[in-house]
Amino acid sequence: MSNNKYLAERLFDDFWGDGFPTAPMWTGHDPLYGKHVKNLMKTDVRETENSYELDIDLPGFQKEEMTVELRDGYLSIRAAKGLDKEEKDKKGTYIRQERYTGACSRSFYVGNVEPEEVSAKYEDGILKLTLPKKETKELPQHNRIAIQ
Repeated sequence: MSNNKYLAERLFDDFWGDGFPTAPMWTGHDPLYGKHVKNLMKTDVRETENSYELDIDLPGFQKEEMTVELRDGYLSIRAAKGLDKEEKDKKGTYIRQERYTGACSRSFYVGNVEPEEVSAKYEDGILKLTLPKKETKELPQHNRIAIQ
């Protein structure tokens, strides 16, 4: 496999991978989404002629509750929800309340993309991101290191 092909295949690798063991949201014990956490932030990545398009499911969030950052080749998406946990509202007392305050995030390796080249739109519970395709830098073919 050529180095250039290897770099292209690493694009959009999930930063944490599947089942990162120490984060509560991946163990199924997250108080925000409970046992349904594995369905959170499902992402589709589509390749077009000139770009990559990501569709990320974030139902129930407002766009003001989301941040998208690009740093050192990693695209990070974070959504945080804060709910008032008062026991009473204007209509009565809660008997059961399953919604809590919490946050979720995902990061993907995207290479040498600049923040101004990324477009983002949130519509109908789906965050849509578009990133340009970039030429990957050709790595040297020689990988042997002399031992002294």
